[in-house]
Amino acid sequence: MRARTIAICRMLTGIFFLFFGEYKVADGAFAHGGFQKYLADYISHDAASFYRPVLSRFVLPHAVPLGYCVGIIELLIAGSLLLGWHVRMFSVIGALYMINLALATWNAPGPGPVWRYFGNELDHLPLLFLFAIFFANRAGETWGMDGRISEARAPRE
Repeated sequence: MRARTIAICRMLTGIFFLFFGEYKVADGAFAHGGFQKYLADYISHDAASFYRPVLSRFVLPHAVPLGYCVGIIELLIAGSLLLGWHVRMFSVIGALYMINLALATWNAPGPGPVWRYFGNELDHLPLLFLFAIFFANRAGETWGMDGRISEARAPRE
């Protein structure tokens, strides 16, 4: 029962990522302006202080291709989660992506107690935890291609 519940959560999370990535890739508005707007906000006040130079020196100068890369990564995560294909690998990629987003938006609520920063990350931290669950439980093996690949590789008796 647990494995099936996790598989359902995996596939529903994949649907979210399908929506996240689709508009970024299909419509160039995100890569050609939207991403730069987000980056400007992150760099000016939202990002963790140690992460701002990474965004301003490495990401912003390459915003258009990286904007498309963001969408492609989200679509790859979506495909992985929906199909149950290489779920552990894409769970690591998804977790790193969520950590990146958390660092980029860490200071968004402004100055205040620490709980405000964690509250602001309710978009990113639960997804990070889901990726950890998918990784730890080999979520692609139930109702997914990972399970079929494992069965095909298993020695026949």
